[in-house]
Amino acid sequence: MIEPSILVVDDEVQFVETLVKRLVKRGVKASSAFSGQEALDALAASGATRTDVVVLDVKMPGMDGLETLAAIKEKHPLIEVIMLTGHATVESAIEGMKRGAFDYLMKPCDFDILMAKLNQAAVKKREHEAKILEARATLISLRRGD
Repeated sequence: MIEPSILVVDDEVQFVETLVKRLVKRGVKASSAFSGQEALDALAASGATRTDVVVLDVKMPGMDGLETLAAIKEKHPLIEVIMLTGHATVESAIEGMKRGAFDYLMKPCDFDILMAKLNQAAVKKREHEAKILEARATLISLRRGD
């Protein structure tokens, strides 16, 4: 099991703070944002390579979760996003998956299930990064004529 770096995004401050504390107790690097724009700003400021997975609420004032998901995937396509909501509909789940969400979970979510999904998502991101590095190395080697 790897130690993923997680950004939790939800407008419910108490929920976010509690979840971040639980993640940190499990050895996960976790940070928080309380709006879609704050999440995008945090990813831009920290260099998104440090974040493996975003846990993102669907229903938020201002920029909602689906809009935030689209912006994350546009600017940081390798970051995996797990949609988490207490207001799930089949339509929003399908739309989230179409926009690139890794998975879609209902609040309250069993913490062990969330941990398993976070690890799966982080592994997927890191595998993609490794493939990109391997492809770059191959390209450099070919250019040098190795």
